[in-house]
Amino acid sequence: MRVIAILVASAVIAAPAFAQQAQRSSNPQGVQIQGNTEIKAKQENTAAVAVGEGNVAKNTAGAIKGGTQIQGNTKITASQKNTAAVAVGKNNTAANEAGVIGGK
Repeated sequence: MRVIAILVASAVIAAPAFAQQAQRSSNPQGVQIQGNTEIKAKQENTAAVAVGEGNVAKNTAGAIKGGTQIQGNTKITASQKNTAAVAVGKNNTAANEAGVIGGK
């Protein structure tokens, strides 16, 4: 009986030593990139307008947003020309996103 109790106690004490450490990002949004990443982005004559309460209008070209995990080589080539994002009214969202990976 004592031998079993000692084995159980030893297993409980040793378990954290054998547990795998979870990989955590230093970025609070959790973007993890393993490999080579090349981003080329170009925007011309862009405009983003939000009118009203709580609206979001944005133009994004060549971005890696939060909550994204990339393994391997990644190449993003994005271009926007004469783009416009307009949000009018309550709780509306408008976005022009070229070459965007992940997130909201």
